[in-house]
Amino acid sequence: MRRIWDDAVRALGGAPDAGDLMERYAEPHRTYHNAFHVVSVVRDSSALADAFAFTVEERAILALAACAHDVIYDSEPGEDERASAAWARERLAGLQETHIARVESLVLATITHSSDDPLAHVLLDADLAILGSQAEHYDRYSQAVRREYARYDDATWRAGRAKVLKTLLDREVLFVTEPARQRWDDAARTNLARELQSLA
Repeated sequence: MRRIWDDAVRALGGAPDAGDLMERYAEPHRTYHNAFHVVSVVRDSSALADAFAFTVEERAILALAACAHDVIYDSEPGEDERASAAWARERLAGLQETHIARVESLVLATITHSSDDPLAHVLLDADLAILGSQAEHYDRYSQAVRREYARYDDATWRAGRAKVLKTLLDREVLFVTEPARQRWDDAARTNLARELQSLA
């Protein structure tokens, strides 16, 4: 991940300074939102980007946003993303403001999972790719997320998680880009419905 970060910064004309990037993603409380997840998002966003005419600079911005999107993670939705965006802004201070602002906006888009930016569409779809994974991989993901929210009792967790799953299932469009829909939509809806039923 550090190599991906450094290469992207260089592509934007900057001097790499990843700071505590790797240490953050190695924090012991992260059972899902860790380096493996981030590398997966980088990989999947890069694969999806192949279907679009993004410039070299845009792909570098996308890679930086993918690396930074969960760099601060304390199981505090909204606050985590805002703190991650601020972390990215600080680390990228040597780049052009337009590049910094776009990385920041992509990270912030993961709060609501909505944006008008085509780069965000790719990032957000890659972030949700785990939903469309094989059943056993999905189950490991859901168990890992449960451990990250271990401070909540089972009843509170089930209610909150069921609300999230139902919101996702009720979306007319779960994945924004066509390549992501083709890859993951059917399996994602099956996995989400299965988990929701298990919480009933």
